[in-house]
Amino acid sequence: MRKIAHRRTGALALAVAAASALAACSASSTGSTGDAGTPRPGGTLRFGLDYTPSCLDPQQAGEGPNLEVLESLTYQDPRSGDIVPSLASSWEVSPDAKSFTFHLREGVTFSDGSALDANVVKDNLDGITKLGATASNSGANLAGVTAVTAPDPRTVTVTFASPNAQFLQATSTPALAVLSRGSLAVPAAERCAGKIVGTGPFVLTSYTAKQEIVLSKRQGYAWGPPSWQHTGDAYLDRIEIKVLPEAATRTGSLSSGQLDVSSNIAPQDEPQFDGNGFTLLSHNNPGVVLSLYPNERRPVLQDKTVRQALQKAVNRPEVISTFLSPRYRAATSVLSSTTPGYTDLGTALAYDPDGAKALLDAAGWRPGPDGVRVRDGVRLSLDVIFGRPQSLELIQQQLKTVGIELTLRQLQISELQSQFAAGNFDFFLLNSTRADPDVLRTLFGRAQLTDADPLKAALATQAGSLDPQVRQRAAADAQRSLVEDAHVIPVNEQALVIGVSDKVHGIGFTATSGVSFYDAWLS
Repeated sequence: MRKIAHRRTGALALAVAAASALAACSASSTGSTGDAGTPRPGGTLRFGLDYTPSCLDPQQAGEGPNLEVLESLTYQDPRSGDIVPSLASSWEVSPDAKSFTFHLREGVTFSDGSALDANVVKDNLDGITKLGATASNSGANLAGVTAVTAPDPRTVTVTFASPNAQFLQATSTPALAVLSRGSLAVPAAERCAGKIVGTGPFVLTSYTAKQEIVLSKRQGYAWGPPSWQHTGDAYLDRIEIKVLPEAATRTGSLSSGQLDVSSNIAPQDEPQFDGNGFTLLSHNNPGVVLSLYPNERRPVLQDKTVRQALQKAVNRPEVISTFLSPRYRAATSVLSSTTPGYTDLGTALAYDPDGAKALLDAAGWRPGPDGVRVRDGVRLSLDVIFGRPQSLELIQQQLKTVGIELTLRQLQISELQSQFAAGNFDFFLLNSTRADPDVLRTLFGRAQLTDADPLKAALATQAGSLDPQVRQRAAADAQRSLVEDAHVIPVNEQALVIGVSDKVHGIGFTATSGVSFYDAWLS
């Protein structure tokens, strides 16, 4: 055992959709407002959230805010990417990457007073499996598990049927956070509505759907990851998270002093909060960049040549310069540059409209009277479904210049899910945040790939090896296969940009671009 004391068919697109529908509706350097003297305990921080959460239980949903109510077995340092202790003080990984044994930290309790032990951890992991499709993200991290055992009160062992090297990093994510036994007894829908109790430094005291989440300080908190800046209780007494989807409302509330922090500052609003009593902090999301995913069950998109023409027709730097800001980056791979295992494929993603036209010409697509290409009486007209508009009007114009018509269909989350089930889309716009290259296997590994497909072999290799160099090479092969065969059309890296009043100090980001409040304090 390896001991760590510390530290091409439509099935491809539909597998992506099933794993990440919520992520689509969801950031330059890890930030903090820095040192402004000795931290002062107390006070209420008011935070503006830019979307309406569908569920507050991270085991069930991938798009809820980071509340620091729940904690996971491990923690990923946002600066180094290292996996460090959290609820587990140490662990061993078997040489074949099939078995993971965690030794729990002594003295940890949930905010309801119950103790953390191996059985409650086991019940959490078993419960995620039982949730089924409700826990698409967390369930994917446990795919192939054969047993979860608790041989003694401080030890949990998780065993998989096949090598699963990604699992250690998965135990640092909110998707595998540990809830109290009382929370596990609550129906899943009620957990989504805020009935969650954890071991973290904050307690969820109230939740008014579509309006507000209120957190309060957990008294007696005495543990936490080593990368946090202090120990003991959080500094803030209370956090009021206001649900404010309208950007103008958030920016107006921040500038007027009704908010102390606002998430998702729009690029055009960044200059307003870059000084003038405010600080901008940003973090580029690790994981899969914002991308168009083709539904390869559609006859037109089964043709790799058409997909490759689309790849060449997207001018990614123009998307950044027109709609975004220097805090964002044009995609240079399917993975963002902040993701472990990232490989630069910028040359393969270079803007080449003449090359796109040549590919379409060779495939028999000829310009029609209105400029849209036609083959055998069929127009090259495609649609894209999405939750939030993200530069799609510009991409629509770029594709039009090479003879491809793109129709935009903005839908609610519930509508997106039904469209997936029906396969009623040509493209789906999404990104998926995770600080590990295994996000590729999570998204694409359930596709119906043949044994001869290099993507299948690459995904299996990076999942099965504990050797960082082997994983790196396999992740590079997977990225190259996805980009060169245009199974995905990467657009841009997503960034979480927050505006912070100068009276707020110590706020930062998690490895998965969540906002961290534990070290925050008010002057």
